[in-house]
Amino acid sequence: MNDNKFVEVKNLKKVYDNGHQAIKNVSFHVKKGDLVCLLGPSGCGKTTILNILAGLLNPTSGDILFDGKSVVNTASKDRQIGYVFQNYALYPHMTVLQNVMFPLTVGKQKMPKDKAKEIAEKYMELTQISDFANQKPGQLSGGQQQRVAIARALVQEPKILLMDEPLSNLDARLRLKIREEIRSLVKEVGITTLFVTHDQEEALSIGDKIILFNEGVIQQDDLGQNFYLEPNNYFVANFVGNPVIDNFKVKMQDGKLIGSDFELNVNDLQQARFKRQLTDGDYILSVRPENILPSDDGNVSAHIDDVELIGRERILKFTHDGVQARSLVDLETPIKAGDDIKLEMRLDRVFIFTPEGERVY
Repeated sequence: MNDNKFVEVKNLKKVYDNGHQAIKNVSFHVKKGDLVCLLGPSGCGKTTILNILAGLLNPTSGDILFDGKSVVNTASKDRQIGYVFQNYALYPHMTVLQNVMFPLTVGKQKMPKDKAKEIAEKYMELTQISDFANQKPGQLSGGQQQRVAIARALVQEPKILLMDEPLSNLDARLRLKIREEIRSLVKEVGITTLFVTHDQEEALSIGDKIILFNEGVIQQDDLGQNFYLEPNNYFVANFVGNPVIDNFKVKMQDGKLIGSDFELNVNDLQQARFKRQLTDGDYILSVRPENILPSDDGNVSAHIDDVELIGRERILKFTHDGVQARSLVDLETPIKAGDDIKLEMRLDRVFIFTPEGERVY
């Protein structure tokens, strides 16, 4: 057994009967005990992958290995997985204790009720729901129902835990609390976990690593910080972290990237960051909002269209050369909508993309 590839997905494809290709030759692996987030916009294929891993869907082609053994032809009930669904799927007529016990009291592996109760109580204590043992799901809050769903998934002591958008039905404050509890819990249990979400903040906060999908293709498989610091392409840069300021169109000519009101000598950039040699032609210069700040001597002219408060900071929404962009400033910066200002773009912190979205720097 190779702990570095406890879950291994090889060349996975899924094509539906209507011809839609949901998964396009996807390969990745998950180390034993890791919590890995499958991240991406709605319809990108992440839940399809989770359902294939669970045995709820059959792949069109490819292989899936758990602990070094292929499970493609293994029934869902024999894969030793726990699944937490988006809607929790609790039985409304059963108490919390009965819900958590249920997987242990059915099927070929069912056990005596006293033994099932003992195991259920262990995981109810672990998920802090022991006080609600005799209540029914309809009497619980969303966060409490979530804990019941997790306890029920863990009672069979599965090798792998699958979680599909488990926090999407909770309000923002509760999501923050429960996601911290989930990470703490799965680490305490030591269970390998795949966690589907469309929320990049959620993924960054709990994932040991993130696999970002778009249109059935992996865009980047990496540690969270690398999505922000070293995005593979324009989609990654714009999806994870504060959106990049995009569509600053520049032209490469005579060793310089030339914009409407600035020039950037390519030789002044860090050569190690180039993905390939730049040739003459059109490119897009992008930069994070925190790296473009108000300055009397700035290299970018901007008209402030709107100011948005986000906690201790404000987003300045501005127009430059007809392009909408953003800057991130503190609360004390005396700028309001309608102002015409100068901004200093940190040219040492830019990303450079082709018009098609390939990152070249």
